[in-house]
Amino acid sequence: MKKITLMALAGAMFMGSAVANAQQVDETGYLFNRFQDNWFVEGLGGAGVMMSKYDANAKLGDRIGWKGNLEVGKWFSPVMGLRIGGEFNQMKGAYKVGSEGTVIGARPGVAADKAGFNLQQFNNIGLTGDAMFNLTNLFCGYKPGRFYNAVAYAGAGIHWVYERELDARANLKDWVYAGGGDHARNLSLRAGLLNTFRLSEHVNLLLDLRFEEMQEHVDGYNKTWNEYPSALLGLSYKFNKTEWNAPVIPVCPEVPTYKYTDEEGDRLAAQLRAAKAKVEDLENQLKGCNKGTHVDPTPAPTPAVDKDAPLAIIYYPINVSKIVGVQNNVVDAVANVMLEETSNYELTGWADNYTGNDVINTRLRKDRVAGVKAALVGKGVEADRLNTQINDGNRTNFGPKCASLDRAVTIERAK
Repeated sequence: MKKITLMALAGAMFMGSAVANAQQVDETGYLFNRFQDNWFVEGLGGAGVMMSKYDANAKLGDRIGWKGNLEVGKWFSPVMGLRIGGEFNQMKGAYKVGSEGTVIGARPGVAADKAGFNLQQFNNIGLTGDAMFNLTNLFCGYKPGRFYNAVAYAGAGIHWVYERELDARANLKDWVYAGGGDHARNLSLRAGLLNTFRLSEHVNLLLDLRFEEMQEHVDGYNKTWNEYPSALLGLSYKFNKTEWNAPVIPVCPEVPTYKYTDEEGDRLAAQLRAAKAKVEDLENQLKGCNKGTHVDPTPAPTPAVDKDAPLAIIYYPINVSKIVGVQNNVVDAVANVMLEETSNYELTGWADNYTGNDVINTRLRKDRVAGVKAALVGKGVEADRLNTQINDGNRTNFGPKCASLDRAVTIERAK
């Protein structure tokens, strides 16, 4: 028995050392906390039922005994933990009168439910240790603040047996240690399901459903192990930090790349040349005004204007079909050009395809082009010179970052 005890203690020390020296991040992807974090203390009380060979001959009420645990432990990760503590078991059952061998806690003359059997009662006081595994975190993932967790555990214990001393008339006296030998010190193996219910960040309500194998010769029957199921209620208190943090891995956003077609590049170059020519013309006019005389400046070179470029473009904010702001000035200028000409014009309504949906975007295209036509007609342009249409595509195809260029109405001379 000493060898078994030493091996169990050595195994527990090795497991604790391995966990304490683990890397910073465990296999679940969560950071280990400091050693002083995630400790807990718990107290449990309940009852158990002896199930050795002759116990069925006693009433159930005569076989139920009180039990309690006071334990301290630590979680080394969201899944794995250890606990150790002290345990008290009140063992109550029946033995056969005249049994061979030692009967611990015998109560001569106190008959059990069936003839030929007497009751017995003794106490086990010992030390226990368990390896604990949080099944909820293991299979459902760690979630801070979860109300319920299911924790499976398995462990062992060593107990010292105390029984009531009998006087010459078989009257019960004080509790005494049962003495040396196998009957006074026994091992136990146990496994169970610890159900935890979160009451606060540091306090949990516990329901412990346990099954134990007790190494006893409790009733004169030479059986090494006896079954002992039990149920306990209690509370636990968690110290210092109670939660676990996942490592933060920065994610760099993917930068979209756009490739312009040759046609789009040529159009942008033509617009740039036209803008440059307009700037030079305005600079020459400004110089003449500063001199205070009417000077007929040297005619500026005819700007190179892309013949396919629109006469004008009216731009809109997102989800707006009304002409707003400086775009009204553009409409005024276009109307003045149209009133001096006899050409017909094509008005095309656009909307970007990166936002909204097909129904909304179609409505925007129609409302925008109709609004521009109405504004031009209101300024004196004949309605039959203005042909309206919509285009379901993107006007520029420069990508979502340039979507504002696609919310427009283009005005072109009819070909």
